[in-house]
Amino acid sequence: MAVSNELLEILVCPKCKGEIRLTEKEDGLVCESCRLIYEIREDIPIMLIDEAKPYNP
Repeated sequence: MAVSNELLEILVCPKCKGEIRLTEKEDGLVCESCRLIYEIREDIPIMLIDEAKPYNP
């Protein structure tokens, strides 16, 4: 896994400040409350609201 567990513990959704979790493919971070996915590019989470994609499980 490219994103460390320590980093995942401190990251929050930039929109609602809620919890986020890693996607099954480990290619993004999901905020269930906002229904958004923040992409991970080259091992770096892109935590920009404008860059987020809709989450449709």
